[in-house]
Amino acid sequence: MHSRKREQYGQYAVPLLAPLQNGRQQSAPPPQYTGQSLVRRLGPTSPIRERRFPSGARQRVSGTVAIGHPIGAGRQRDKFVALPEEDDDTTLLPAPLEEPALPAPSPEDAMSLAAALPPPGIFEDLPRDELPRPLLRDDSCWRGRITFYCVAESFDRKKLEELLKLTYPPNTIRSFPDAFYVEYIKGADMQPGGDVFFFDYGVVACWGMTKTQEMTIVRGIATQCTEQPLPEQWTEVDEFQYCYSHEKQQHVQNDTVTLHRRYAQDHKMKLAISYALAQSTKLSVYEKRVTDIVLETKNLPEALAEHGEVDISGHDIAKLIGKVFLQKSAVNLLGSVLGTPEFFWHAPDSFQALYTRVTEYLELESRVELLNSRFAVLQEMLDMLRDHQNNYHNVRLEWIVIWLIVVEVVVGLFELLGLFGLVGRPEKG
Repeated sequence: MHSRKREQYGQYAVPLLAPLQNGRQQSAPPPQYTGQSLVRRLGPTSPIRERRFPSGARQRVSGTVAIGHPIGAGRQRDKFVALPEEDDDTTLLPAPLEEPALPAPSPEDAMSLAAALPPPGIFEDLPRDELPRPLLRDDSCWRGRITFYCVAESFDRKKLEELLKLTYPPNTIRSFPDAFYVEYIKGADMQPGGDVFFFDYGVVACWGMTKTQEMTIVRGIATQCTEQPLPEQWTEVDEFQYCYSHEKQQHVQNDTVTLHRRYAQDHKMKLAISYALAQSTKLSVYEKRVTDIVLETKNLPEALAEHGEVDISGHDIAKLIGKVFLQKSAVNLLGSVLGTPEFFWHAPDSFQALYTRVTEYLELESRVELLNSRFAVLQEMLDMLRDHQNNYHNVRLEWIVIWLIVVEVVVGLFELLGLFGLVGRPEKG
């Protein structure tokens, strides 16, 4: 059964399950890297690159980013947003609730599968400078990376659940109404481990993992379960940092989430924060699409102002109107960006307060308002161009009718002159 499913999901299902030690999956030590083989592994057209901002924070982006990209200029990263403290409310930030793990294959099948699969090795040739720093630990703070990948419009939840059960031990997987959680690396001595969240709207969140592990998850699992996968140029990758400290106040600033060390292994707190960050990543995809539509149509009003006409057909205008409407409906109707996740309907209010503070830092509400204002401007411009095209078409029809009338009058005039003998063949003598 397992060999059949591994064949169904392709080559990426082979190296994902590391050797089982003490009943759970352990991360293999990073291999030695030589040469510039990242291009050979990921391909020369891999669009992922890094971008720095004036605040000093770093963000992973993809594709060609136009000047004035709304994410780069529209959000203030250096502002300080305090997160809820336990002392503020005796019920705030409670211990995680227990939820049942996903059912898994039988122990015999799992053990045979683990013995048959080699250790992770898809990206063994990644150069050393492409790997992120490991978890940094000092006397005041434990630091690590949080990376979000938006790879599709949505995930096939049933297929994703099946692949997760096939790949990871059952006690490391948790199911939520609109997300899956996987404990990829178990934390020790109250230190944070590696955690992965798969959100139904096509976003993967990785906490405390190396880039090699992240790419194994994204390429090996996420891309195998996508519905309407995004092209490479549309893939959005955002990077944040976390800091676990027992001295600093819990807050978000400069794309760094600072939490108390007692929550280093609290996956539900990470989930509450990840919901907001994942929505921001998803919103970035829509912002990029709107930016591309703006760049595609920016010359049309200028041409109309200079020449009084535009070199675009009514069919192309209708297609642009459809594009704008699809993006507007995706932002406002589908709920992946605007709606409060169903997880918070049954979770303690403290988690929703944490989620609300993070969305405040990310300025989701103002970014959605800005996006809707751009939708409105684009819609107004396209409606104006459509009216102009319709008027131009109507004017052409009117001139055609006028010339037909002129021809009919001329023909009637010749017929009338012929009746009076003024026009026609001369009579024979």
